[in-house]
Amino acid sequence: MTRTIAPRGAKHGVARVRTLLLLFLAVAGALLAGAAPASAHAALTGSNPTQGSVVDTAPTEVSLTFSEQVALSDNALQVLDPKGQRVDTGKPTNTSATTYAVKLHSGLPDGTFTVTYQVVSADSHPVSGAFTFSIGAPSQTSVAVSGQEAGGGFVGVLYETGRYVSYAGFILLVGGAAFVLACWQRGAGVRPVQRLVVSGWLALTGATLALLLLRGSYVGSGKVGDIFDLSLLGQVLQTKAGAALVSRLLLLAAGALFIAVLFGAYVKRDEAAASEAGAAEDAAEAAVEEKKDLTFGLAIGGAVVAAGLAATWAMAEHASTGIQTGLAMPVDVLHLLAVALWLGGLSALLVALFRAPADAQIDAAAVRRFSRVAFSSVIALVATGSYQAWRQVGSWSALTDTAYGQLLLVKIGLVTVLVGIAWISRRWTGQLSEVPAPEAVAASVVEQRAKTRTKVAAGSADSRRAAQLARQQAAVATARDKRLRDADPLRSGLRRSVLAEAGVAVVLLAITTVLTSTEPGRTEEDAKAATSSSSSQQSGPLSLKIPFDTGAEDGKGTVEVTLDPARVGGNEMHVFVVRPNGKAFDVPEVKIAFTLEAKDIGPLPVTPDRIATGHWTASGVQIPLAGDWKVEVTVRTSDIDQVTVDKNAKIG
Repeated sequence: MTRTIAPRGAKHGVARVRTLLLLFLAVAGALLAGAAPASAHAALTGSNPTQGSVVDTAPTEVSLTFSEQVALSDNALQVLDPKGQRVDTGKPTNTSATTYAVKLHSGLPDGTFTVTYQVVSADSHPVSGAFTFSIGAPSQTSVAVSGQEAGGGFVGVLYETGRYVSYAGFILLVGGAAFVLACWQRGAGVRPVQRLVVSGWLALTGATLALLLLRGSYVGSGKVGDIFDLSLLGQVLQTKAGAALVSRLLLLAAGALFIAVLFGAYVKRDEAAASEAGAAEDAAEAAVEEKKDLTFGLAIGGAVVAAGLAATWAMAEHASTGIQTGLAMPVDVLHLLAVALWLGGLSALLVALFRAPADAQIDAAAVRRFSRVAFSSVIALVATGSYQAWRQVGSWSALTDTAYGQLLLVKIGLVTVLVGIAWISRRWTGQLSEVPAPEAVAASVVEQRAKTRTKVAAGSADSRRAAQLARQQAAVATARDKRLRDADPLRSGLRRSVLAEAGVAVVLLAITTVLTSTEPGRTEEDAKAATSSSSSQQSGPLSLKIPFDTGAEDGKGTVEVTLDPARVGGNEMHVFVVRPNGKAFDVPEVKIAFTLEAKDIGPLPVTPDRIATGHWTASGVQIPLAGDWKVEVTVRTSDIDQVTVDKNAKIG
């Protein structure tokens, strides 16, 4: 088989492919620019002291609880006094599976203290934030807690771009190679297809190296100067994300060997089999068997490398944390492979339809084989994607009320559109059998080139004239083949539908990449619940009116309990007892108890002091945690008549 190069005449098709590539870059840039610099995939679900609380005495340590395990550096947790000076003793410790604490210096003054944290979640994304608590009473502070965001800035943009390029490279490498082996083996000798697969390998390799260098700065300072800090690189290599990136590089080395065999020895074996076709029957059969063996070996080796590459994402991102990780990781590998087979094969088909030389046009059988592969990939995508959606979203409300859920709905819509366009492509594919086989065109071109070589040989005496004649003959043949190809309405229809399918696939890939760096809906809802339950600064005075009846004469009335400011920490409590007519009611005894049943805390008894007729008070009533508390009031109207009434209230 002769080496082929793409004809220069197909300007229309080339322009469309270039337009598609520009669309690819534009969509990627818009989505990456519009996305948040870093989305937290671990949520802060609790702390001690709690956010916004006021404690009477200085704590000996500050602890933070996250929704999953996180990785911390020596300065990951910091506690700052009102002047902005650090009051923690240094390196944080892991006190339980998801709780981390840092010791504080003794003798801390009253005032408002700021806790800052910057950690790395189990799925390799940086998480940062800050909150305040007060000792004694709130005070002014010079520490600004706004704008605490990890993974942002220019380094964040570079890192997210690298992630996008790595996904695109994986799809082109795996999908393009699979398309050649499973659907169109003659494509191994077609230069544009070779360039597509090699470009995927180069993009994935370059992006992986860039991510490895950027990682330390991305999860740390965010400074450009730290990108080439070897000490940070050493720390990255000891993390799960670093191990995944190094493993990816090792697998890419094996991928380079696979590409060399696919586009080297495999093509030569194909040429040898073709040359033996007219030889002895035994020799021809032997050549065919050798090619089958090589195809089988490449398929097995390529599948192992592809699965290994997909696993480097599964072991370091969403699938590696949360619920059912043992099932989620292999499902994620299958999902990535299905995406690559579909979208990468689609890219190879697009190149084959628009850029392949006239004597190497893709045949209808190859298109039909890819149609079956794509259909199987879509089924796998639906199955694995449904499981992933359930695992990451968790509820119907998260599907509509969180950024992750909304992006997922957009992705589902795009997949639906893509399947519709693919169905149209399958219709065109089914009709290709009615069209004269492209091999006839290829034979015509080969015959024309053979005649040209004969004429060149005959006119070897005038080499310049022979060369000019050869160029003219080639130009005429190329123009004629292009007219024949473009005049085929069925093949042109297939080109248009595949081009549209690829355009939607580009947008889908961009959405998917942004989705992998967005906080899962399940985690976001947990974070909102934790924030709302610990948001004590927004709580106001609490007032509860509870009617009572001891059953005795003159035993009816209403007790009103007020708690100010009704938040975690110390509170001022007042109790008023009035008759049904609204007048103060002097009773022998009133007792209060607080119970937080969700945490098995309480009852916490409070005995207020009587200060006036029908008025009791208590100072420094401590509420240890925010939540839905049951407030029980015991009213005694005589030596033997009393009743206990209760009412639930959200405190803190």
